[in-house]
Amino acid sequence: MSVTNVELDTIIQQAKEKLDQHTVEIVQWHFNEDTGCPFWLNKKADLDFDPLKDIHCYEDLRKFPLFEDDWLRGGPVERWRPKAYADRPTYVFETGGTTGIPKSRVVVDDFRIDYEVFSDTLPDEYFPRNSNWLMLGPSGPRRLRLAVEHLCQFRGGICFCIDLDPRWVVKLIKKGWMDHLEEYKKHCIDQAVTVLTSGHDIKCLFATPKLLDSLCLALEDRGTSLKEIGVTGIFSGGTEFTPQWTRYAVEELLGGPPEESGIYMTPTYGNTLMGLACSKPVTAADKYKIAYYAPQPRAVTEVVQFDNPNELVGFGETGRVKLTTLTKEFFIPGFLERDEGEREPPFETYPWDGVSGVRPFHELQSSTTVGVY
Repeated sequence: MSVTNVELDTIIQQAKEKLDQHTVEIVQWHFNEDTGCPFWLNKKADLDFDPLKDIHCYEDLRKFPLFEDDWLRGGPVERWRPKAYADRPTYVFETGGTTGIPKSRVVVDDFRIDYEVFSDTLPDEYFPRNSNWLMLGPSGPRRLRLAVEHLCQFRGGICFCIDLDPRWVVKLIKKGWMDHLEEYKKHCIDQAVTVLTSGHDIKCLFATPKLLDSLCLALEDRGTSLKEIGVTGIFSGGTEFTPQWTRYAVEELLGGPPEESGIYMTPTYGNTLMGLACSKPVTAADKYKIAYYAPQPRAVTEVVQFDNPNELVGFGETGRVKLTTLTKEFFIPGFLERDEGEREPPFETYPWDGVSGVRPFHELQSSTTVGVY
């Protein structure tokens, strides 16, 4: 049942108040000498304001300078671990390294929390509890592999994984070794097909759009399909997730919308720094438009003007994606992503701004290699 405009305004205001309160709590945590993050405690002397006294709401975060991604490159990574978690087992996750030295993020529980929140958005009809999963995506020092595995385990299943090194994929593309690239992709898909056809009763999977495409074609070559194997839920994500590709995937690869094919696919937008943004339900009636909404208040995405990152663009207008991460483990105020898109309005399920049409930022596009995504 849809809400009235007045009810929606109330929900939006409540979400804003929750974000303001959460922002203050996170800033107090990271700048407190007992609990805080060494990086921010050291950075405090360089600021022209006192975060403990001068941050009263989310908008006050604009007092911070834009976050520089080079701060996350190289070590020691311990400088990012809050003192409160100094004795906790800690992971280090890295970005893909497509733009130089990989950015690193230390994590204690955030990847588990983020994917438990995401789990609540998955329909049990298509992502059955206690079902086994296949993780068809990057392995190695990336959070995605462990996060998907935790998602599966949190929902009561066992997760099967493959070996996939996206950095090797990027090197193959840059060298123009397309024959090698094709063979490596085949190597990855062969692993997935082996798992899916070995009687493990896998009903759900994660795959990037490119790999999902290749997987479906490989199964077709073997005279079968995801539907025949028993897959009912697909969680996917990546910059290739366009309305055009989604239409192709739903109508050609999966055999139609969920009510016809029995397979439900949900796009997501995320990375090591943000977590996971869910999409508004994608339908043919809406021309397969994909709009993503960050997991507020733990992370916020804004679509800002290209020449003024502190100013939002209007709804439907194009701008650069700006990320703010607000967890007790990780604080990033105002990080300009290497993506652009259109600003989308709040709605009942996600009463805050979203972003659609996500694609590489036009000024960086020529230096960005997408790879398996």
